[in-house]
Amino acid sequence: MTETTKTAAARPPRAGTSWRRTGTASAHGTPQRRGRGRTLRRITPWMFLAVPLALLITFTYVPVGNMIYYSFTDWDGVSPDRNFTGVDNYSQIFTRPELFRVFFVSFYYLAASAVQIVVALYFATVLSFDLRFRNLFKGILFFPYLINGVAIGFVFLYFFQDGGTLDSVLSWFGADTDRAWLGDPTSANTSLAGVSVWRFTGLNFVLFLGAIQSIPGELYEAAQLDGASRWQQFRHIIAPSIKPVLSLSIILAVSGSLSVFEIPYIMTGGATGTSTFVIQTVKLAFQFNKTGLASAAAVVLLVIILLITWIQRRLVPDDKVDLV
Repeated sequence: MTETTKTAAARPPRAGTSWRRTGTASAHGTPQRRGRGRTLRRITPWMFLAVPLALLITFTYVPVGNMIYYSFTDWDGVSPDRNFTGVDNYSQIFTRPELFRVFFVSFYYLAASAVQIVVALYFATVLSFDLRFRNLFKGILFFPYLINGVAIGFVFLYFFQDGGTLDSVLSWFGADTDRAWLGDPTSANTSLAGVSVWRFTGLNFVLFLGAIQSIPGELYEAAQLDGASRWQQFRHIIAPSIKPVLSLSIILAVSGSLSVFEIPYIMTGGATGTSTFVIQTVKLAFQFNKTGLASAAAVVLLVIILLITWIQRRLVPDDKVDLV
Protein backbone atom coordinates (compact mmCIF):
# COMPACT_ATOMS: atom_id res chain seq x y z
CA MET A 1 0.00 0.00 0.00
CA THR A 2 1.43 3.33 -1.03
CA GLU A 3 1.56 6.49 1.08
CA THR A 4 -1.26 8.09 -0.94
CA THR A 5 -3.53 5.10 -0.42
CA LYS A 6 -2.93 5.16 3.32
CA THR A 7 -3.75 8.86 3.49
CA ALA A 8 -7.00 8.36 1.59
CA ALA A 9 -8.05 5.47 3.80
CA ALA A 10 -7.41 7.44 6.97
CA ARG A 11 -9.19 10.54 5.71
CA PRO A 12 -12.73 11.04 7.27
CA PRO A 13 -15.74 11.12 4.95
CA ARG A 14 -16.72 14.39 3.38
CA ALA A 15 -19.19 16.57 5.18
CA GLY A 16 -21.34 16.86 2.08
CA THR A 17 -21.55 13.12 1.66
CA SER A 18 -22.62 12.65 5.28
CA TRP A 19 -25.26 15.42 4.95
CA ARG A 20 -26.72 13.86 1.83
CA ARG A 21 -27.05 10.47 3.44
CA THR A 22 -28.63 11.92 6.60
CA GLY A 23 -31.04 14.10 4.60
CA THR A 24 -32.14 11.17 2.50
CA ALA A 25 -32.88 9.09 5.58
CA SER A 26 -34.79 11.98 7.21
CA ALA A 27 -36.84 12.65 4.10
CA HIS A 28 -38.08 9.11 3.77
CA GLY A 29 -38.16 8.28 7.47
CA THR A 30 -38.72 4.93 9.01
CA PRO A 31 -41.88 2.90 8.35
CA GLN A 32 -43.05 3.65 11.89
CA ARG A 33 -42.75 7.41 11.33
CA ARG A 34 -44.57 7.20 8.00
CA GLY A 35 -47.37 5.24 9.66
CA ARG A 36 -47.71 7.78 12.46
CA GLY A 37 -47.79 10.60 9.91
CA ARG A 38 -50.61 8.99 7.94
CA THR A 39 -52.58 8.32 11.11
CA LEU A 40 -52.15 11.92 12.23
CA ARG A 41 -53.34 13.21 8.87
CA ARG A 42 -56.45 11.04 9.12
CA ILE A 43 -57.45 12.07 12.61
CA THR A 44 -56.60 15.79 12.36
CA PRO A 45 -59.88 16.78 10.59
CA TRP A 46 -61.89 14.82 13.17
CA MET A 47 -60.07 16.59 15.98
CA PHE A 48 -61.30 19.92 14.61
CA LEU A 49 -64.82 18.52 14.06
CA ALA A 50 -65.12 16.90 17.49
CA VAL A 51 -66.54 19.91 19.34
CA PRO A 52 -69.00 21.02 16.58
CA LEU A 53 -70.22 17.45 16.13
CA ALA A 54 -70.68 17.05 19.89
CA LEU A 55 -72.73 20.25 20.05
CA LEU A 56 -74.76 19.25 16.98
CA ILE A 57 -75.57 15.82 18.35
CA THR A 58 -76.31 17.11 21.87
CA PHE A 59 -78.55 20.02 20.92
CA THR A 60 -80.10 18.78 17.64
CA TYR A 61 -80.21 15.05 17.11
CA VAL A 62 -80.72 13.99 20.72
CA PRO A 63 -83.71 16.39 21.19
CA VAL A 64 -85.18 15.20 17.89
CA GLY A 65 -84.84 11.60 19.06
CA ASN A 66 -86.53 12.45 22.36
CA MET A 67 -89.31 14.26 20.50
CA ILE A 68 -89.97 11.20 18.35
CA TYR A 69 -90.08 9.05 21.49
CA TYR A 70 -92.48 11.44 23.26
CA SER A 71 -94.78 11.42 20.22
CA PHE A 72 -95.68 7.79 20.99
CA THR A 73 -96.58 8.51 24.61
CA ASP A 74 -99.21 10.47 26.54
CA TRP A 75 -96.63 12.46 28.53
CA ASP A 76 -97.90 15.76 29.92
CA GLY A 77 -94.44 17.34 30.17
CA VAL A 78 -94.38 17.28 33.98
CA SER A 79 -95.25 13.83 35.30
CA PRO A 80 -92.55 11.14 35.28
CA ASP A 81 -95.12 8.66 33.95
CA ARG A 82 -95.00 8.14 30.20
CA ASN A 83 -97.51 5.60 28.92
CA PHE A 84 -96.97 4.22 25.44
CA THR A 85 -99.95 5.00 23.19
CA GLY A 86 -98.68 3.86 19.79
CA VAL A 87 -99.86 5.96 16.87
CA ASP A 88 -102.83 7.42 18.72
CA ASN A 89 -101.33 10.94 18.74
CA TYR A 90 -100.75 10.83 14.99
CA SER A 91 -104.26 9.59 14.30
CA GLN A 92 -105.66 12.50 16.32
CA ILE A 93 -103.71 15.01 14.25
CA PHE A 94 -105.07 13.68 10.96
CA THR A 95 -108.62 12.94 12.13
CA ARG A 96 -109.38 16.03 14.24
CA PRO A 97 -110.11 18.92 11.84
CA GLU A 98 -109.29 21.62 14.38
CA LEU A 99 -105.72 20.31 14.65
CA PHE A 100 -104.92 20.03 10.95
CA ARG A 101 -106.98 23.00 9.71
CA VAL A 102 -104.35 25.49 10.85
CA PHE A 103 -102.11 24.34 8.00
CA PHE A 104 -104.28 26.38 5.62
CA VAL A 105 -103.07 29.59 7.29
CA SER A 106 -99.66 28.81 5.81
CA PHE A 107 -100.99 29.62 2.34
CA TYR A 108 -101.08 33.31 3.26
CA TYR A 109 -97.40 33.21 4.18
CA LEU A 110 -96.57 31.09 1.12
CA ALA A 111 -98.10 33.79 -1.10
CA ALA A 112 -96.19 36.42 0.87
CA SER A 113 -92.97 34.45 0.30
CA ALA A 114 -93.57 34.52 -3.46
CA VAL A 115 -94.05 38.29 -3.28
CA GLN A 116 -90.89 38.86 -1.27
CA ILE A 117 -88.83 36.69 -3.66
CA VAL A 118 -90.05 38.70 -6.65
CA VAL A 119 -89.44 42.03 -4.90
CA ALA A 120 -86.00 40.97 -3.66
CA LEU A 121 -84.99 39.72 -7.09
CA TYR A 122 -86.12 42.97 -8.70
CA PHE A 123 -84.17 45.20 -6.34
CA ALA A 124 -81.11 42.91 -6.41
CA THR A 125 -81.05 43.13 -10.20
CA VAL A 126 -81.53 46.89 -10.28
CA LEU A 127 -78.95 47.60 -7.57
CA SER A 128 -76.39 45.29 -9.17
CA PHE A 129 -75.93 47.86 -11.94
CA ASP A 130 -74.28 51.24 -11.54
CA LEU A 131 -76.83 53.40 -9.71
CA ARG A 132 -76.56 56.44 -7.52
CA PHE A 133 -77.05 55.84 -3.76
CA ARG A 134 -77.23 52.09 -4.34
CA ASN A 135 -75.34 51.37 -1.11
CA LEU A 136 -77.94 53.41 0.78
CA PHE A 137 -80.76 51.44 -0.81
CA LYS A 138 -79.00 48.17 0.03
CA GLY A 139 -78.87 49.15 3.69
CA ILE A 140 -82.52 50.23 3.69
CA LEU A 141 -83.66 46.91 2.21
CA PHE A 142 -81.56 44.74 4.52
CA PHE A 143 -82.19 46.71 7.72
CA PRO A 144 -85.62 45.14 8.60
CA TYR A 145 -84.05 41.67 8.71
CA LEU A 146 -81.65 42.84 11.43
CA ILE A 147 -84.44 43.92 13.78
CA ASN A 148 -85.56 41.51 16.48
CA GLY A 149 -88.81 39.72 15.68
CA VAL A 150 -90.38 40.67 19.02
CA ALA A 151 -89.73 44.35 18.36
CA ILE A 152 -91.21 44.04 14.88
CA GLY A 153 -94.31 42.40 16.31
CA PHE A 154 -94.93 45.22 18.78
CA VAL A 155 -94.23 47.93 16.20
CA PHE A 156 -96.76 46.52 13.72
CA LEU A 157 -99.22 45.79 16.49
CA TYR A 158 -99.54 49.55 16.97
CA PHE A 159 -99.34 50.06 13.22
CA PHE A 160 -102.49 47.98 12.58
CA GLN A 161 -104.53 48.87 15.66
CA ASP A 162 -107.68 51.01 15.44
CA GLY A 163 -106.68 54.63 14.91
CA GLY A 164 -103.04 53.59 14.54
CA THR A 165 -100.42 54.54 11.99
CA LEU A 166 -102.06 52.82 9.04
CA ASP A 167 -105.45 54.42 9.71
CA SER A 168 -103.83 57.84 10.10
CA VAL A 169 -102.02 57.54 6.77
CA LEU A 170 -105.13 56.32 4.96
CA SER A 171 -107.18 59.18 6.40
CA TRP A 172 -104.87 61.67 4.67
CA PHE A 173 -106.09 60.34 1.33
CA GLY A 174 -109.74 60.26 2.38
CA ALA A 175 -109.91 56.47 2.62
CA ASP A 176 -112.28 54.74 5.03
CA THR A 177 -110.39 53.74 8.17
CA ASP A 178 -113.30 52.35 10.14
CA ARG A 179 -112.18 48.73 10.21
CA ALA A 180 -110.23 46.38 12.46
CA TRP A 181 -107.24 45.16 10.49
CA LEU A 182 -106.64 42.32 12.92
CA GLY A 183 -110.32 41.69 13.66
CA ASP A 184 -111.25 39.06 11.05
CA PRO A 185 -109.26 36.08 9.72
CA THR A 186 -108.79 37.32 6.15
CA SER A 187 -107.53 40.83 6.90
CA ALA A 188 -105.56 39.64 9.93
CA ASN A 189 -103.68 36.93 8.05
CA THR A 190 -103.11 39.27 5.11
CA SER A 191 -101.69 41.92 7.43
CA LEU A 192 -99.43 39.44 9.20
CA ALA A 193 -98.21 38.06 5.89
CA GLY A 194 -97.44 41.63 4.80
CA VAL A 195 -95.28 42.04 7.89
CA SER A 196 -93.31 38.93 6.91
CA VAL A 197 -92.75 40.40 3.44
CA TRP A 198 -91.36 43.60 4.98
CA ARG A 199 -89.07 41.67 7.31
CA PHE A 200 -87.66 38.87 5.15
CA THR A 201 -87.26 40.60 1.80
CA GLY A 202 -83.82 41.75 2.92
CA LEU A 203 -82.59 38.18 3.39
CA ASN A 204 -83.55 37.13 -0.13
CA PHE A 205 -82.20 40.43 -1.44
CA VAL A 206 -78.74 39.73 0.00
CA LEU A 207 -78.72 36.17 -1.35
CA PHE A 208 -79.67 37.30 -4.85
CA LEU A 209 -77.31 40.27 -4.80
CA GLY A 210 -74.36 38.09 -3.82
CA ALA A 211 -75.14 35.63 -6.59
CA ILE A 212 -75.52 38.38 -9.19
CA GLN A 213 -72.28 40.12 -8.20
CA SER A 214 -70.39 36.83 -8.58
CA ILE A 215 -71.13 36.83 -12.32
CA PRO A 216 -68.03 37.79 -14.35
CA GLY A 217 -68.20 41.37 -15.56
CA GLU A 218 -66.95 40.36 -19.01
CA LEU A 219 -70.33 38.80 -19.73
CA TYR A 220 -72.09 42.13 -19.18
CA GLU A 221 -69.55 43.93 -21.34
CA ALA A 222 -69.97 41.42 -24.16
CA ALA A 223 -73.76 41.69 -23.90
CA GLN A 224 -73.60 45.50 -24.06
CA LEU A 225 -71.38 45.32 -27.14
CA ASP A 226 -73.97 43.08 -28.76
CA GLY A 227 -76.68 45.62 -27.96
CA ALA A 228 -78.46 43.59 -25.28
CA SER A 229 -80.97 45.47 -23.16
CA ARG A 230 -81.25 45.22 -19.37
CA TRP A 231 -84.08 42.73 -19.70
CA GLN A 232 -82.07 40.57 -22.10
CA GLN A 233 -79.10 40.66 -19.73
CA PHE A 234 -81.36 39.53 -16.91
CA ARG A 235 -82.97 36.79 -18.99
CA HIS A 236 -79.84 35.29 -20.52
CA ILE A 237 -77.12 36.07 -17.96
CA ILE A 238 -78.53 36.79 -14.51
CA ALA A 239 -81.46 34.34 -14.38
CA PRO A 240 -79.46 31.22 -15.37
CA SER A 241 -76.59 32.08 -13.03
CA ILE A 242 -78.71 32.51 -9.88
CA LYS A 243 -80.77 29.36 -10.40
CA PRO A 244 -79.17 27.50 -7.43
CA VAL A 245 -79.71 30.48 -5.12
CA LEU A 246 -83.29 30.87 -6.34
CA SER A 247 -83.92 27.20 -5.59
CA LEU A 248 -82.51 27.69 -2.09
CA SER A 249 -84.76 30.72 -1.54
CA ILE A 250 -87.82 28.73 -2.56
CA ILE A 251 -86.92 25.95 -0.12
CA LEU A 252 -86.50 28.50 2.68
CA ALA A 253 -89.79 30.16 1.69
CA VAL A 254 -91.77 26.92 1.82
CA SER A 255 -90.27 25.74 5.10
CA GLY A 256 -90.63 29.22 6.61
CA SER A 257 -94.28 29.53 5.61
CA LEU A 258 -95.05 26.22 7.33
CA SER A 259 -93.20 27.10 10.53
CA VAL A 260 -94.28 30.71 11.12
CA PHE A 261 -94.44 31.53 14.81
CA GLU A 262 -93.16 34.74 16.36
CA ILE A 263 -94.98 37.46 14.37
CA PRO A 264 -98.55 36.03 14.68
CA TYR A 265 -97.89 34.84 18.23
CA ILE A 266 -96.81 38.31 19.39
CA MET A 267 -99.39 40.30 17.46
CA THR A 268 -102.51 38.15 17.85
CA GLY A 269 -101.56 35.16 19.98
CA GLY A 270 -103.21 32.97 17.37
CA ALA A 271 -106.64 34.61 17.81
CA THR A 272 -109.09 35.49 15.01
CA GLY A 273 -108.05 32.54 12.89
CA THR A 274 -104.35 33.43 12.75
CA SER A 275 -103.03 30.42 14.64
CA THR A 276 -100.30 28.58 12.75
CA PHE A 277 -99.27 24.97 13.17
CA VAL A 278 -96.31 25.93 15.35
CA ILE A 279 -98.44 28.16 17.59
CA GLN A 280 -100.92 25.33 18.02
CA THR A 281 -98.07 22.94 18.85
CA VAL A 282 -96.71 25.29 21.51
CA LYS A 283 -100.15 25.69 23.05
CA LEU A 284 -100.69 21.93 23.13
CA ALA A 285 -97.42 21.44 24.97
CA PHE A 286 -97.35 24.35 27.42
CA GLN A 287 -100.97 25.44 27.78
CA PHE A 288 -102.86 22.14 27.62
CA ASN A 289 -99.97 19.95 28.92
CA LYS A 290 -100.20 17.52 26.00
CA THR A 291 -96.53 17.13 25.25
CA GLY A 292 -96.99 13.77 23.55
CA LEU A 293 -99.56 15.17 21.11
CA ALA A 294 -97.44 18.30 20.56
CA SER A 295 -94.39 16.13 19.82
CA ALA A 296 -96.39 14.19 17.25
CA ALA A 297 -97.44 17.47 15.63
CA ALA A 298 -93.82 18.60 15.50
CA VAL A 299 -92.77 15.31 13.90
CA VAL A 300 -95.53 15.67 11.29
CA LEU A 301 -94.35 19.20 10.48
CA LEU A 302 -90.75 18.00 10.16
CA VAL A 303 -91.74 15.17 7.82
CA ILE A 304 -93.85 17.50 5.66
CA ILE A 305 -90.98 20.00 5.30
CA LEU A 306 -88.50 17.24 4.43
CA LEU A 307 -90.93 15.74 1.92
CA ILE A 308 -91.59 19.07 0.21
CA THR A 309 -87.86 19.79 0.07
CA TRP A 310 -87.16 16.37 -1.44
CA ILE A 311 -89.88 16.81 -4.07
CA GLN A 312 -88.56 20.24 -4.98
CA ARG A 313 -84.98 18.96 -5.31
CA ARG A 314 -86.23 16.20 -7.58
CA LEU A 315 -88.23 18.56 -9.76
CA VAL A 316 -85.55 21.28 -9.85
CA PRO A 317 -82.13 19.61 -9.50
CA ASP A 318 -79.18 21.73 -8.51
CA ASP A 319 -77.37 21.78 -11.85
CA LYS A 320 -73.96 23.34 -12.21
CA VAL A 321 -74.17 26.68 -14.01
CA ASP A 322 -71.57 27.41 -16.70
CA LEU A 323 -72.09 30.67 -18.57
CA VAL A 324 -68.64 30.83 -20.17
